[in-house]
Amino acid sequence: MSVTRITTAFVLAFAAALLLAGCDNGKAPTYQGWIEAELIFVGPDEAGRVETLAVREGDQVALRAPLFTVDADLQQADVAMQEAAVKNAQQAYDRALQLLKTQTGTQKALDDAEATLRTAQARLNSSQTRLVRRQVFSPVAGPVEQIYFRAGEMVPAGKPVVALLPPGNLKVRFFVNEATLPKLKIGDPIAVSCDGCGAPITAKISFISRSSEFTPPVIYSMDERSKLVFLIEARTETPERLRVGQPVSVALRPEQ
Repeated sequence: MSVTRITTAFVLAFAAALLLAGCDNGKAPTYQGWIEAELIFVGPDEAGRVETLAVREGDQVALRAPLFTVDADLQQADVAMQEAAVKNAQQAYDRALQLLKTQTGTQKALDDAEATLRTAQARLNSSQTRLVRRQVFSPVAGPVEQIYFRAGEMVPAGKPVVALLPPGNLKVRFFVNEATLPKLKIGDPIAVSCDGCGAPITAKISFISRSSEFTPPVIYSMDERSKLVFLIEARTETPERLRVGQPVSVALRPEQ
């Protein structure tokens, strides 16, 4: 199972358990949920072979810490070519300027030479940027959740080499029934409990789905409307106590 996806069976199991949840002796209703991650995928701008890999799965990386490098032979060759183009354009500009000063050249020839020089300099800047970006650094601070390519392997352009998980990118997901939905709003607090977590973890609702789901699948009718459920997401300020894919129990406030 991917750390970023929950299988359909997993979701349906939680949603089915939701239908059995309710108040018990006046206590706040509880709902079954799970922890999901929003991973940050980091890959190269252009295809190439991974030369070095500076991290391993589970490592904690700081912002701007080196992650990996990709071979830069083509980019280095392009930089050399653009440097030669700038040198030639500079010589052409200097010559056109000198000719204008001696009144044997024209202003148009100087303007054309200047435009060519500016274009060559811009292309050189672009090539140098492409070369620098063959060294990839972490855009966020957090643990390395997964590595998809190792040193020596070819990676296509845009494909992730490393997946990072900033602590704030963990969220609680659970379903509530149709009758409970009107009582909830963004920012409402909830209590999240799990095996081995100790005291309940406080979180706040950050997302309420606008579309419903059936669980289990049924024919839509007024008699079956109680089986409609809506996805709710919440975030906590103490995500370090939670793990991706972890099953949890969610308790709403008593007045909900």
